[in-house]
Amino acid sequence: MSDKPKLKKKFRDIKKLPDWCYWLPSHIILWWRKLSPTEIIDPNGLLEEYRHDPHRVCIVNIWHNRLLMLPPLFERPLRERTVAVVSASRDGQYVADFASQFNAKCIRGSTKRHGLKVLHDAIKTIQGGCMVVITPDGPRGPRYHMSKGPIHIASQLGIPVVALGINYSSYWAVRSWDGFRIPKPWARLTVIIGNELRIPPDLNDEELERWRKEAEKELNRASLVEAKDYL
Repeated sequence: MSDKPKLKKKFRDIKKLPDWCYWLPSHIILWWRKLSPTEIIDPNGLLEEYRHDPHRVCIVNIWHNRLLMLPPLFERPLRERTVAVVSASRDGQYVADFASQFNAKCIRGSTKRHGLKVLHDAIKTIQGGCMVVITPDGPRGPRYHMSKGPIHIASQLGIPVVALGINYSSYWAVRSWDGFRIPKPWARLTVIIGNELRIPPDLNDEELERWRKEAEKELNRASLVEAKDYL
């Protein structure tokens, strides 16, 4: 075995990196964010409502490939009221440790796996006055297709679902299942906050699927996703 595969295997075997490894990347992202002109499109004024009312909570949906600029996008008090659902995998550990550099907290697991634990932790999070951020196509896709998890949780807890689209005027796309997006320097960020979807309680399977499709459509609209991008 050559040295390159050996090094790759050693890296893949590392379950958790030291916290200091994230200091430089997090500061680069902060610097990158300051260089990027940003427009927030929030036709319903939801950001201001959630910013100023500590009792307003919701589930925020964002596609997996738009996560990079999420941690530094909003001010610290709002970040501290936000908890992200992050995969229990090794890659999820990296994401959780990176997010912690921005004072963002995480729930480990996914709405597909460890669903009961995620629901239990989400209930505690909501009761504590925090919002829950979910990547409904993660951790492995398919890209731009939403799982039923966020709808099920919102229905159980009686809280709304809000789509968050983070869009870049120019970006690099990583060769991964989700085409993870990295904005180019000075790329314009357009943040679109979708409509508040209030999910009814006690949904049957047909109703759950109808609301899942509605939330998926709303998130794709906020993320400027075209049909050719995910069909």
